[in-house]
Amino acid sequence: MAGRGEALRASLAGPDLVVAPGIFDLISARMADSLGFDALYMTGYGVAASLLGMPDAGYATYSDMVGRVAQVAERTTTPLIADADTGFGGALNVAQAVRGYERAGAAAIQIEDQEFPKKCGHTLGRKVVPLEDMVTKIRVAADARESEDFLIVARTDARTTYGPDEALRRGEAFAEAGADVLFIESPESEAEMAEIGRRFDAPVLANMVPDGRTPVLSRARLEELGYAIAIYPSSGFVAAAKALHDSYAHLLATGSTLDTPVAFYPFAEMNKLMGFEEVWAFDEKYGEAG
Repeated sequence: MAGRGEALRASLAGPDLVVAPGIFDLISARMADSLGFDALYMTGYGVAASLLGMPDAGYATYSDMVGRVAQVAERTTTPLIADADTGFGGALNVAQAVRGYERAGAAAIQIEDQEFPKKCGHTLGRKVVPLEDMVTKIRVAADARESEDFLIVARTDARTTYGPDEALRRGEAFAEAGADVLFIESPESEAEMAEIGRRFDAPVLANMVPDGRTPVLSRARLEELGYAIAIYPSSGFVAAAKALHDSYAHLLATGSTLDTPVAFYPFAEMNKLMGFEEVWAFDEKYGEAG
């Protein structure tokens, strides 16, 4: 796991946009890892949905999330950016979260300034904590990490309720407090996104959510606007949900998978993805372990 944070920092400093797909379980993580992305993004929405079957509203605990970080990091090699919601409490909880995520194998932790219980970043009614409280959390996070190559992604949800000026003001304070990456959540126009890209020297992150509050732009356009990284948190789980719905609906209607409207991933490739080749090699060398 050593060197993943360093690799992520180097990618963010390069000229090309870092594209990070959202992963939420070990199948999505293994699939994305196999394709050669520069980073993976462990989405809190996706983990809450896949692990708990519940909305992204503060139900997932520190133990839930750090456990999923450890599982993903163990079974992948791509640098992992992991959502930690509000840090699971106050400044002391943030210190624990940073140490736990770093030791679990993440390359970066994302912490936001919402009040607890938090809400999905593209929903209405989000409230944020006082700026000085979030600044303290960022300072604590920076001090708690063992390596400076473990990156702190600081997110503000101020835009929707308090306006773009307050969001920019918070971004500036977060950068001064030691955040490595700035995440101004849910700007509502390209003009706002351009202002974000111009305003900061630190790498800035775009959250691309189809049907969300922010325009979904091309890679080239995001680079033009000054973004260093774009996350696509829902890209995996909404695609999976659609495929599951259509596959199961066809099975219910017909009683068979014949003529299914869903393109199945080849079973032989699925076996490789999940690591059965290692099992077969073990069996060949030692005999089947009964």
